[in-house]
Amino acid sequence: MGSLQESLNRFKKQQEKCQSTLKSIAGSQKSHKSTTTANPAPRVAPPSNFTKTTVPAVKFSNDTERLQHINNIRKSPVGAQIKRVIDLLFESRQSFTAEQINEACYVDVKGNKAVFESLAKNPKVNYEGKCFSYKSKHNVRDQKELLRLIRTFAEGIAVADLKDAYPTVMDDLQALKAARQIWLLSNFDSQEDIAYPNDPRVPIKVDDELKQLFRAIELPRDMLDIERDLQKNGMKPATNTARRRVMAQNGNVSSKPKLKKKKKTEISKRTKLTNAHLPELFKNLTG
Repeated sequence: MGSLQESLNRFKKQQEKCQSTLKSIAGSQKSHKSTTTANPAPRVAPPSNFTKTTVPAVKFSNDTERLQHINNIRKSPVGAQIKRVIDLLFESRQSFTAEQINEACYVDVKGNKAVFESLAKNPKVNYEGKCFSYKSKHNVRDQKELLRLIRTFAEGIAVADLKDAYPTVMDDLQALKAARQIWLLSNFDSQEDIAYPNDPRVPIKVDDELKQLFRAIELPRDMLDIERDLQKNGMKPATNTARRRVMAQNGNVSSKPKLKKKKKTEISKRTKLTNAHLPELFKNLTG
């Protein structure tokens, strides 16, 4: 009896121990599931069947041509670089520093001693110690100053000396000519235009030698010779003496055919009348 009771007690202890073990196992499984759901393992992507994209070959910079152009400019002769700078100053009519010239036309004025010295001494360039600007022969800026300048040259001023004054100077010269404030005459020797003031207040002095030359010129006595000389100098004569003489020899026959006058038709008794209901129109019928 005693041995049976001891066996039952051992069995109960074993059951309790097994239950506690099962409880601990169940608790550990729950905690593992919670951690796996919170931090799921990353899925391994299946191997891709696409082919690998080829990496494009490295190209030269798109700025290569510009850099080569700049290099060619800086290796060009000094005179070519000076002309490039003067063209920039003439077209813009603004002042530029050496750095601004380099940015605008790629001429390194500051880094090239020969270019700097030639540019600073150029008669077409005004250098103020820091900036470069265009220097025209006559310092005029508009039409009023241009007219004032021309009036100071009573004996005329060459248009070639005025062309670089400012960009619209040629248009202003034509406007002054149209307004009859100046005269633009051509020099037959040099084929250059000369601007003269058209102002009665400006005294014009003519040399005695020129007066004698003018008076010594003997005009041809025949108008045909005069017209021929005018045509040689590119002028069109206002008369045509040869044609007038031919007309005179032919008895003043005009080259234009005369228009024949239409004969006036008269109404007679034999005329077929269609307005017989108006007898007053046919009172004076010719036989």
